[in-house]
Amino acid sequence: MVSEDNLDFMKAGQRQYIVGTPKSQLKRFEQQLASQDWRTIRAGLEVKLCPCPDGGAETYILCRSRDRREKEQAMHARFENRIEAGLTKIAAGCSKRRQDVLVISRRVGRLLGQNTRAAGLFDVQVRADDKGAAQIEWKKVETWRAWAQLSEGSYVLRSNVSGWSDEDLWRAYIQLTDAETAFRIQKSDLSLRPVWHQKEDRVRAHLLVCFLAYVLWKFLGQLCQQAGLGSEPRRVLNELSELRVVDVVLPTKEGCEIRTRCVTQPSDHQRILLERLALQLPRHLPSHAL
Repeated sequence: MVSEDNLDFMKAGQRQYIVGTPKSQLKRFEQQLASQDWRTIRAGLEVKLCPCPDGGAETYILCRSRDRREKEQAMHARFENRIEAGLTKIAAGCSKRRQDVLVISRRVGRLLGQNTRAAGLFDVQVRADDKGAAQIEWKKVETWRAWAQLSEGSYVLRSNVSGWSDEDLWRAYIQLTDAETAFRIQKSDLSLRPVWHQKEDRVRAHLLVCFLAYVLWKFLGQLCQQAGLGSEPRRVLNELSELRVVDVVLPTKEGCEIRTRCVTQPSDHQRILLERLALQLPRHLPSHAL
């Protein structure tokens, strides 16, 4: 979606867009990242408008999230520890017995490739000693660490919309991510897969069913939120799905059968959920129900 060809296509058709950018774009805004003129639009989120570095008509929105920064900091620390532990192990092996330089170089490359998030922090040198045995040395690149600490939690949005504030542009972009989340819910939680219909009326019917299912899902989410159970009904539904409807069949001497349909008794946890949702289970159901 963010390729230059797609953006040129939208510009040619005078279409408006707000898109995310690759992480590498942050380097173009190093000075703005270091400045202090950020605007807080909600707890833990700061934004600022930046002109196009190339002097174009586009607007760039620099965003910095506290939660995202904490996540990236933990991730960088985890990968740094993995690389350091791996290099220490390789160096210990080289000190115990003769190792081939090419073999050690491949091991180091594989280690860095498996932990790319912190690979730039390490400057690793693999050399051969006087006897041709591999020796490994490394040091940490503090300039890489400084940039990582400056850019952690930050991302850049790109838009050709003019006249909007930084907050308006950010909120519009978040609406796009909400739409993407809706598609994921259709596939995962609602298990609605594409159906390759051949007729227009069937396609429209399929879309209607998908839409109604999503509306019901969001309504259940609102019920859960009002009950203080979070905004996602997934866990609540999983818990209540253990409830069962049981058909009881009693034969009589006359040869006929007495049928009744009962609902299993909820567990203590299920009972609490039902009370929070202001729902009451019936003890019996009509035999024709379900």
